[in-house]
Amino acid sequence: MRERIAEPIEQLEALDAVLEPLQKAVRKVVPEESALKDVVSGTWLGEPLHPPLTDVVIGTWTSALLLDLLGGEQTQKAADGLVAAGILAAVPTLTAGLSDWAELSGGSRRVGGVHALGNTTALALHALSWAARRRGNRAPGVALSALGYAVAAFSAYLGGHLSFSRGVGVNQTAFEDPPEEWTAVLGENELEEGKLTGAQANGAAVLLVRKEGRLYGLIDRCSHRGCPLHEGELKDDAVVCSCHGSTFRLDGSIVKGPTTSPQPALQVRVESGKVEVEVRAAKSQD
Repeated sequence: MRERIAEPIEQLEALDAVLEPLQKAVRKVVPEESALKDVVSGTWLGEPLHPPLTDVVIGTWTSALLLDLLGGEQTQKAADGLVAAGILAAVPTLTAGLSDWAELSGGSRRVGGVHALGNTTALALHALSWAARRRGNRAPGVALSALGYAVAAFSAYLGGHLSFSRGVGVNQTAFEDPPEEWTAVLGENELEEGKLTGAQANGAAVLLVRKEGRLYGLIDRCSHRGCPLHEGELKDDAVVCSCHGSTFRLDGSIVKGPTTSPQPALQVRVESGKVEVEVRAAKSQD
């Protein structure tokens, strides 16, 4: 199904003419380094905000459709209320989703754009359904709900493709495999004071920092979207990612989002003129 549906959408370069200006507009409404960005990203929650909000929307509309199809007159009021609840929940859900989508590029941006269009269409159809129900036009209202639900289901499939096939919204450090034993990564004289330095430790990308004589180490791949942290900057004893502004203290804890996951920390030492790292410090955080 992915080859028939999602991957062709990823190749539709014609969508970029519409999606690029829309992305710029979203970034203006929700700037990357703003408090609003952290709120809608889920930094305060420790998990992306968009996925749990979608459960509320899909859950209420699913329940409403089941009552419409299987219930009688006594369930009509409850079904109408569930449709309305889903409409209200869809507004913050779309806001959080658009904020996340504004960070994407290439094929993921195209699939995400169609996903957002589908969600917006489903919201509009359910709003029309609710209006028809309020006017007493129950049969058209139920039909509009059913159509809106079908669109939402297709959109949800695309959302799942983004998460599970393209890794959008997941902790990008989850599958990193830093060394569990002390491993030399570079010479001590290669590590300058106050400079972010990238290195390799048995195939794992690591970030090293010398700050006021102390050595710090983090996984170099940003937990937010996987950008290399050593290309960012050291600011006020914190590492700022160059891609979306996620900021981490030197122990890996979050200063500000949009990331929702802390950066795994490493233990660092100098042995015989070589800088060595190991993962023991990261294990102690679990």
